[in-house]
Amino acid sequence: MATDKPFGQPRSLRVDTGRITLNVRESGSGPLMLFFHGITSNSAVFTPLMARLSGRFTTVAVDQRGHGLSDKPESGYEANDYADDIAGLIRTLDRGPAILVGHSLGARNSVTAAARNPDLVRSVVAIDFTPYIETEALDALESRVNAGSQLFEDVKAVEAYLAGRYTNIPADAIRIRAESGYHRVDGGLRPLASPSAMAQTAKGLRADLVPAYRDVTKPVLIVRGEASKLVSAAALARTSQLRPDLPVIVVPGADHYVNEVSPEITLKAITNFIDA
Repeated sequence: MATDKPFGQPRSLRVDTGRITLNVRESGSGPLMLFFHGITSNSAVFTPLMARLSGRFTTVAVDQRGHGLSDKPESGYEANDYADDIAGLIRTLDRGPAILVGHSLGARNSVTAAARNPDLVRSVVAIDFTPYIETEALDALESRVNAGSQLFEDVKAVEAYLAGRYTNIPADAIRIRAESGYHRVDGGLRPLASPSAMAQTAKGLRADLVPAYRDVTKPVLIVRGEASKLVSAAALARTSQLRPDLPVIVVPGADHYVNEVSPEITLKAITNFIDA
């Protein structure tokens, strides 16, 4: 079935996995494909990709713990915590092994889940997060994350802030982030993502990812934005030395936010990888 025909708007629902309740957006039918966003983001960023893939797959984009409309526990924001959420979700959905598509934090979590629970995972598309990320890049990421919990007057103010923060993300993708990632409080809008959870998650991103990449036995496609400020060319090269069997795609002109900046190339990368 063609992948270029929109399937319609996904439905939102909350899924109790027994360990945590996660908010998800679901669309389509067929084999299970799960999407996991980056830090401070939410499941809505994947709706354009879901629309293109829902003709072939049951697409489910997930608000990860601490993010979006999912539960926000006081603690539990290490890689294994997120990975065990993924395993619990797949078991609860009970639709067989899943294809995992993760960006940044979501890529780290997806590879970790595949390494820990290979029986639940069919394959992984890991977008712009690898082992060997330099300390300076993680310092900059943590600084940006901790500066993001601000009060905004309205959605237009959020859009202006996000457009300045993510200079390469197109306006329509910025609008999705602005309209989905904030909630009304006294005095304006604040991010749905928990500031405490984001701080803990950012620290957790510094943990050694080499064991997960070394041990994962399922197919993994590594995608890097050519202009990524998080995953350097050197970090990617070291990752390929660690696992020379894993295919790599470098997306020309894209920065860290590959799936939002270059959705068409991301779509082709996913479908070509799965079909191969």
